[in-house]
Parts: sequence; C-alpha cells; structure tokens
Amino acid sequence: MQEKNISFNNFEQCIKCTVCTAYCPVVAVNPSYPGPKQAGPDGERLRLKNKWFFDENLKYCMNCKRCEVACPSGVKIADLIHSARRRFSRETPDLRDMILANTDLMGKVARPVAPIVNAVVASKPAKAAMDVLLDIDKHRTFPKYQSSGFVRWFRKEAQAEQSAYSEKVAFFHGCSTEYQQPEVGKAFVKVMNAIGYGVTLMDEKCCGVAMISNGLWNSAERHARHNVREFSKAVAQGMPVVATSSTCVFTMRDEYPDVLSVDNSAVRDSITLVEPFLYELVDSGKVRLVFKDDYRARIAYHVPCHMEKLGWSIFTKELIGMIPGVTFTVLDSGCCGIAGTYGFKKENYKYSQEIGRPVFEAIKSLSPDFVCSECETCKWQIEMSTGYQVKNPILILAEALDLEATRKANCAKE
Repeated sequence: MQEKNISFNNFEQCIKCTVCTAYCPVVAVNPSYPGPKQAGPDGERLRLKNKWFFDENLKYCMNCKRCEVACPSGVKIADLIHSARRRFSRETPDLRDMILANTDLMGKVARPVAPIVNAVVASKPAKAAMDVLLDIDKHRTFPKYQSSGFVRWFRKEAQAEQSAYSEKVAFFHGCSTEYQQPEVGKAFVKVMNAIGYGVTLMDEKCCGVAMISNGLWNSAERHARHNVREFSKAVAQGMPVVATSSTCVFTMRDEYPDVLSVDNSAVRDSITLVEPFLYELVDSGKVRLVFKDDYRARIAYHVPCHMEKLGWSIFTKELIGMIPGVTFTVLDSGCCGIAGTYGFKKENYKYSQEIGRPVFEAIKSLSPDFVCSECETCKWQIEMSTGYQVKNPILILAEALDLEATRKANCAKE
C-alpha cells in the first residue's frame, strides 16, 4: 500500500547546498551511509511517492544532529531520517537491540549482583561471547553498575531536608545517574541545596533515546507520554524540570514531538539542564557562588553533539570559567563517535572509533587533569579511548564550591 502523499517535516526548505553532508561524521568513514541530504530531504521526496524507496542504510545515522546545526535553512534532517525509519523500516529489533535499549530494566537486573556483572562483562571470554552471539563488539568497555543507586541515597540521606526550602526543582536524574553514576545526582542535590533550592524526584522513566536509536518506537512513545504527564505535575506546582544529561534533555524537549509525535508543548520550556538554570540565577544576581581558594584543575571541555544542538554550551563555559585556579580549554567541535548505543554494535564499532579519533587525539595532546562533558555516553567513549577521566559539570562545581559558604551567602532564600 502506498503511503499518503504527506510529510511530517519541513524538507521543502532544503536548498540543496549539501553543507549537512560536509558536516556529517558518518559520511567520512562509512561508504554505506548515503548521507544526510540524500537520506533526509532528497529521500523524503522519493518515499512520498512510494515507501519502497526507503533505504535500510539509514540505520547508520547517529542522530548526532550535526547536520541540523549546520543547515542554513533549519531543515530537521535527522528527524526526517528517524521518522522515516519509524514509518518504513522492515527490520525488527533483535535481542541485542532490546538489551541495549532497555537501560532501566538492565540496570534493575544488574544491581543486586553488580560486582559480578561488572567482572563478567569486563572479562575476555564474556566479551568474545557477546561479540559472536549478540554482535556487541568485543573491544567495547561497558560502564560499571553500582550496587546502590541515587534514589536510594536520596530517600535515605537527603529527602527529609528538602521540605526546608521554599523554592524547589524537579530533578530528572536519568538511568546513568541511577545505575552507574549516583555521584552526579548527589552533587546536583548538594549544589541545589547550597543555592537555596530543594529537590524533588518524579516517577520518571528512561527518556527513551536508546529505544529510539534501536527501533523500539512504541516503548519510546510510552515512556515519553509517561514522562510528559509527570513533568506536567511538576510544572503545575511551579517547579522546573532540571536534568544533568544533555542527551536526556534534548530527547525530552525535541525528539518527543518531532520523532515520537508526543505533544510536550505545555512543559517543553520548563525542561532544562542544570547549567543554564544555574547560570541564569547567578547572572541575575539571585544566587551567589563561593568557590574554594585552593581548587586547581586543568580541564578540557568536550561539547556533546546534543549540547551543540541545544546551543547551551556557553552556560557551562561561563560557570566553569568562574572557578579561580581553573584552566579551561574548549576542544574543537567534534563528535566522540559513540552516539549512545551506536558504538557498542559490532557493525558500527570501527566507524565509531574513527569518528572519535580527532577528539581523542586532542585530549591526549592537552594532557588535562580530566575532561568535562554533559553526556554520559561521551564519558564512556572518551574514558575508554583515552584513559582520561570525564566529569559532568555539576560534579566539578560540587568539588570546586565551598558549599557551606555558598549556603550562607544564599541563606535568605531558605
């Protein structure tokens, strides 16, 4: 049956300049990928005539959004590609895809035996087995699961104190903070409390980005609808929804309506990252930050692709730049290559590493004390490929701030 002659995107704004293809990191390394112009607006014109023009090689798109950042006409090229995948792809997710996509489920399964899981997936026999049986590349290093998560810590150590604050934020912590990096959530709570804001948690689900990447469209849509309902409750109580992951925020703000057709218009502007949220408070004079005199660090800043699409890296630069004793070097714009679960897959691993090589080489040439980045999967890729530690900006701020002095400076807010 031929598809209706309609498009869900603004592809007719394409002026065929091909700048999107020039900026695409996949085109440079993978000859099987037709490139964003051909896969996006050009391909849409053909797909509108007949769905059999759909090319399964669109799966090689990383959804990094660099094509959209470069496009002078504002065409939502990556959205075109992934909407086409949703509508026309005849491939169905296999076991590997479902394992990689269901981050919450895998975290819950792994947590009770986290040390065992970590040891097993790091072993050569297990990696070889996953390479053969699941097509998860044997060279890939997995992030380590933690035996105790952020939510448990929050309920036990911090929740009772939050009622003391008249102003509050709803914290979307995400899967990585819950299962692999609870220290990020702890740092967020400590910094928010220090500036006079209480923190509440929602009945959140995974943002769904891994489900989108792996073709679990219905599951991603269910998660999106659930989260929008939870965000609506928070916004109705006057709370912004604040997160620490650039990809989670980008997905919830832009992918929900543009790829999953989930209306988030009532809450979209209330979904934000901690960096712009905090910077705006400081810049307006509502909040004062007091830093330690003896904090010293040489930091390299890798701007994640989705952070570039959001256009919010300036807030991270300004905040970290406020810290005395910090040398902060912003790396040249470049994709690290992992793109969430993309770089775990055997068929993509080589391309993933080739794409990220300029970033790895730049970090090694600088030899910083550590790297700053808002994306957890960029962290995994860079740490595996360079050996340098990667920290979320909120962790850096929590380390550099004199939290007690900051609390006293903002005590009028409590």
